Amino acid sequence: MWPPPIGVISMSYARPFTAEHFPLFARMRAAGMDFCELLVPEPGELDPTAAGRAARDAGLFLLLAARVNVQRDLASDDAHARAAGVDYLRSCVEVATACGAAIVGGPLYGTPLVFAGRAPAPIDEPRRLDRIGRVVDGLRTAGEHAAGSGVRFAVEPLNRFETDFCNTARQAVELCAAVDHSAVGIMLDSFHMNMEEDDLPAAIRLTAPHLIHFQANENHRGFLGTGHLDWPAICRALAEIGYVGAITLEPFRRTDHRLSVPLAQWRPPDHDEDADLAHSAALLRGALHAARHA
Repeated sequence: MWPPPIGVISMSYARPFTAEHFPLFARMRAAGMDFCELLVPEPGELDPTAAGRAARDAGLFLLLAARVNVQRDLASDDAHARAAGVDYLRSCVEVATACGAAIVGGPLYGTPLVFAGRAPAPIDEPRRLDRIGRVVDGLRTAGEHAAGSGVRFAVEPLNRFETDFCNTARQAVELCAAVDHSAVGIMLDSFHMNMEEDDLPAAIRLTAPHLIHFQANENHRGFLGTGHLDWPAICRALAEIGYVGAITLEPFRRTDHRLSVPLAQWRPPDHDEDADLAHSAALLRGALHAARHA
């Protein structure tokens, strides 16, 4: 299918996203969205079956963004944290099945929050290999649980300030090849790629055999066209590899530019941004259309 479906992440509107926010699905659809990428709800936040029904009623489908933490971390030295990481991914499959989502994406390997108080430390070779083995085993176990459900895991490289495990497309390909399971693929996010890749189109081409989800974000997480990323080149690379997965917009950088306001901290929108979202989708669809005919 071309162009690929375009959607928006739920936290662009609200976090946590609960039943009271279901009317926002209609606004997303009116802004040109095909789907909503919903943060996997924590227990008690949301009924996934009801969320899937509300999204479909508004003309959308759902995808899921997983939320890992140091207590559920496949790479951890702590066996309890590793087991909790596998259990969490299993639960993500159940949530996805309930709401009709085919993709669960994110930094599923764990080791999160390096930039938020966990300074990275040198890793010797035996521990490096141990961490890789733990993550590979955990993702393969989760993939086996997902097998036959129609749900696939999309592993996302993050920039060096947010994880010390998987930062580049090349590393994601190495990880995906080691897991070697049809239910485990790759998600790329152009915000992180802008920091870590030498060449964004080349990175997209490198992941071609494994790429199942893409997040289209500006270098500063603003709305598309307000930053410096080369969207025609990115879309040409997606077209060249025959990418047919979904593309999520994730604009949650706000307009408050006062000194000492943390940009990395989520804040609710302070005005209606639907027109900006619609323009982002239109820019992306235009670039995708031109790329297909280039």
